[in-house]
Amino acid sequence: MKSTPHLYISALPFSPVQSIVYTEFSLKYSNLAQIIDGGEPYWPSLQLSIRGNDHDVVSITFSPDGKRIASGSKDKTICLWDAETGLQLGSPFTGHTDSVWSVAFSPDGKRIASGSFDKTICLWDAETGLQLGSPFTGHTDSVWSVAFSPDDKRIASGSLDKTICLWDAETGLQLCGPLTGHTDSVYSVAFSPDGKRIVSGSRDKTICLWDVETGLQLGSPLTGHTSSICSVAFSPDDKRIASGSLDKTICLWDAETGLKLGSPFTGHTDSIWSMAFSPDGKRIASGSKDKTICLWDVETGLQLGSPLTGHTNSVCSVAFSPDGERIASGSYDKTICLWDAETGLKLGSPFTGHTDSIWSMAFSPDGKKIASGSLDKTICLWDAETGLQLGSPLTMHTDSVYSVAFSPDSKRIASGSRDKTICLWDSETGLQLGSPFTGHTDSVWSVTFSPDGKRIASGSLDKAVCLWDAKTGLQLGSPLTGHTDSVCSVTFSPDGKRIVSGSRDKTICLWDADTRLQLGSPLIGHTNSVWSVAFSPDGKRIASGSLDKTICLWDAETGLQLGSPLTGHTDSIWSVAFSPDGKRIASGSRDKTIYLWDAETGLQLGSPLTGHTDEVCSVAFSPDGKRIASGSLDKTICLCDAKTGLQLGSPLTGHTNLVCSVAFSLDSDHRIVSGSSDNTIHMWHYPTDTVVNLHSDNMSRQASYSLCYSSIPSHALVDSSVYIPESDFNVRALLKLDSGGWIISSAGHLLLWVPSYIPRPSLYSPFRLFVIGKHTKLDLSRMVHGSKWIECNYMGHIGK
Repeated sequence: MKSTPHLYISALPFSPVQSIVYTEFSLKYSNLAQIIDGGEPYWPSLQLSIRGNDHDVVSITFSPDGKRIASGSKDKTICLWDAETGLQLGSPFTGHTDSVWSVAFSPDGKRIASGSFDKTICLWDAETGLQLGSPFTGHTDSVWSVAFSPDDKRIASGSLDKTICLWDAETGLQLCGPLTGHTDSVYSVAFSPDGKRIVSGSRDKTICLWDVETGLQLGSPLTGHTSSICSVAFSPDDKRIASGSLDKTICLWDAETGLKLGSPFTGHTDSIWSMAFSPDGKRIASGSKDKTICLWDVETGLQLGSPLTGHTNSVCSVAFSPDGERIASGSYDKTICLWDAETGLKLGSPFTGHTDSIWSMAFSPDGKKIASGSLDKTICLWDAETGLQLGSPLTMHTDSVYSVAFSPDSKRIASGSRDKTICLWDSETGLQLGSPFTGHTDSVWSVTFSPDGKRIASGSLDKAVCLWDAKTGLQLGSPLTGHTDSVCSVTFSPDGKRIVSGSRDKTICLWDADTRLQLGSPLIGHTNSVWSVAFSPDGKRIASGSLDKTICLWDAETGLQLGSPLTGHTDSIWSVAFSPDGKRIASGSRDKTIYLWDAETGLQLGSPLTGHTDEVCSVAFSPDGKRIASGSLDKTICLCDAKTGLQLGSPLTGHTNLVCSVAFSLDSDHRIVSGSSDNTIHMWHYPTDTVVNLHSDNMSRQASYSLCYSSIPSHALVDSSVYIPESDFNVRALLKLDSGGWIISSAGHLLLWVPSYIPRPSLYSPFRLFVIGKHTKLDLSRMVHGSKWIECNYMGHIGK
């Protein structure tokens, strides 16, 4: 430890608390950093990552005894691996002249069958790697799937030539057929456990069942999927068939009647390329183009835990070990991963929910929940106090979710999507209320509730505004037409009697919410798309922000423009907001600045607020009107004093991609929520006065500016002046890791290293209440550092 103290000292507290290394040494070396929140109880569920193939690994299978794994690759070879160590066993099996798309062990584990794009099936000695006989020829196109019969006597193969062939596993001779019935490529074949039937899945979106002895098709094709079927499997008890499809779902079927059992399993965000039953038939594992493996309960259809993440490209193949304790997965990232099937369920992070950019967020009016809409087609609900996800993601939309809004009583959520629909959800149960609202003919960009909660207004790329009964979902009259291009933003007036809409046609329209008639002519003044509109709190004025770099003010009664456009920005304006008292307007722009304006005179108040280094996407006033929060393409949130325009502290950092949306909580808890294209939501606490203090108690200035990664002030690092000079109040710069995993001061002093085997956490800061995503809190109060590192040994420290 004396040679590389930081590395070994840092590794110990980050080790899982149930691990041998932690239980053995944590008491002996107790004067270290301690993880008080965000640690793991066990080692990660990913047990082993195997890399050896030169190209994508597209097929894997366990040997019947679970000791070996065979893999097929686009490099035209089959490789054999030790399932415990991950070491390659012997040299690759060579003989195919094109990609190997499927591999299968014989039931006795002595042979391996492989199917290739070279249109052949090869048989191999699993011990020696020698090819047994000549390739099996008969298909006229690529072979995508091979399977042994349970009695070891037959091999079935499925091909792009739309047929299934049956082969004698000893002689290689073709037994009857080919089996014809599919109208497109056959991607997957499997024998039933009793060996009497074969199931096949095809690009023609159907599943077919076949009699092995006669080669005849049993009944009609099973239909239900809406895209190609890439994987099929019988349950171990022979009673059910599972199918995975490019439509992102898994379906279960009764193997006798062919009837579909229950609803499709939904959760993946891209095509499902492979799936497998566990040996006891209680679970299904699925691998997807979304780079994840999901586990499912066969009886309920519910997803078990969070997706298993670790691959960096599509997961093409998954398999359970014979004892059901492990899952192997093969990927286009050229690796094979091995997972603990039990701890994989326990270790899913409770704070991850979305798998793509978050485009919209909203606090419930009672401040208890947050709703988020994402490009992953789902809405997630979160507890605004703890950051925990409330239930599973809300799935029904079939494309990106662009907008979410709570009803005034916090009981319902409306969501607008690229799939052209609006959905209504119960915010307590997460259940969809009725069917999707249909009427728009293009993407829905904006949704909002009326102040009384009885109506919903939506704006769409179809150039129309629609009004809906929030209880029944019925459209109220015809769409409100008047715009000649996409509607980017809609909102109700505070009294609920009018609706204002901003459009890419450069105009703003006003509508009577009761009669649905347009009030006067469109408001003309902008020379480019209107991206944001807002009513003043008293409902008398409207502010609009445009790509023409200006803000316009309008009389909400007469539609007349109030004065000249507000000029000052040098690029497009993405967001405008009124202060709660209606006296000021804030605008955020592509020019990287926020401007403050006098809502009465239109005069600019002070200089532009600078602090962001890229476009400002969203601005919001705090409920008391004293602060402005802004989110930017520079991945940060800035907080400004709304009166003086001065920036309060350094930008809030933690997101790893652009911040699309910011919002203040409406209660008195002083919280800001931010949504980002990094797929996470962060919650921040903002100070109650204009002086930024790390702690709210009466600690001395030196203690207040100590390094702290916890919500408890006493967890701060003692004697941290080497990292934060007394004159340097920019402590937030130390609330993150560098690319190598170090916490490092501006002067280059190393404090702590997070080991490379730990997923990069987001360190807690006193300004961040929680992160919907992984976060870690540290107690540094007993940590020795710098020249005192040798005192990390508890007994040595006591002896001094």
